[in-house]
Amino acid sequence: MFPILYDLHCHSLRSDGALSPQALVELAAEQGVSHLALTDHDTLAGVAEARQAALTTGIDLINGVEFSCQWQNRGIHVVGLNFDLTDSALLAAIGRMATIRQQRSEQIAERLGKLGFPGCLQGAQRYANGAVVGRPHFAQYLIELGVVKDFNQAFKRYLGNGKAGDVRHQWPELAEVVGWIVAAGGVAVIAHPLKYDLTRTKLVALLSSFLEAGGKALEVISGSDQSPDQTRNLAALAGKMGLYASVGSDFHSPGMPWQMLGRTGQLPDTIAPVWQCWS
Repeated sequence: MFPILYDLHCHSLRSDGALSPQALVELAAEQGVSHLALTDHDTLAGVAEARQAALTTGIDLINGVEFSCQWQNRGIHVVGLNFDLTDSALLAAIGRMATIRQQRSEQIAERLGKLGFPGCLQGAQRYANGAVVGRPHFAQYLIELGVVKDFNQAFKRYLGNGKAGDVRHQWPELAEVVGWIVAAGGVAVIAHPLKYDLTRTKLVALLSSFLEAGGKALEVISGSDQSPDQTRNLAALAGKMGLYASVGSDFHSPGMPWQMLGRTGQLPDTIAPVWQCWS
């Protein structure tokens, strides 16, 4: 009997990942993942291809998406799991998010153009290959132009927080996004809580708002390099607040040891895993 290994947060080239959905699922199978959720940003474009690959590899593919939203003027990401792919309201919401992202990419390109880098939108679209255009695609084009040597430099100089390419859109509110997921029969999860640089008081406030909106889970493990102390602290917080625990690598590309597919470690036995919501 094969061991059970969940990875409920990863990305393909249908958003800002490097691999096709098929290649992603095949890599997950090689890494021993038994249950996988493809959670591309604000899109379901890769799910059908991933599901076909999952049938071939024997992986149990769980419907997934990662939505951008805001809470108290802070950007927050919410993962949706195990929802109805045909839910009309959810599909309409995804269409709305695609429009927001398109407007954002046009503004990023305009700002970069004013810095003397022409053709950024077309260049980023080429790297996106039909997917939603994001800042990583602009970074690839800046590397191509020879303006920067790598992704880190692209974000440090032009695309990171506070830089010219950091265009902040009016994302939907947290409660609205959670509502989309819940109405579609899914489970809403706060993604990578340690990335928001919140005090514990603020994190508790965020989770309280999330629970009030119908959210059910916290990503207790995110990535491949989270410390045991961080995991224990998040598990204790989730348990105290009555949240289930999720786990995901947030994989984007091979060669990133801090986001290795299927290499997240095990959730503590003290906390109920999110898959209990549907298994």
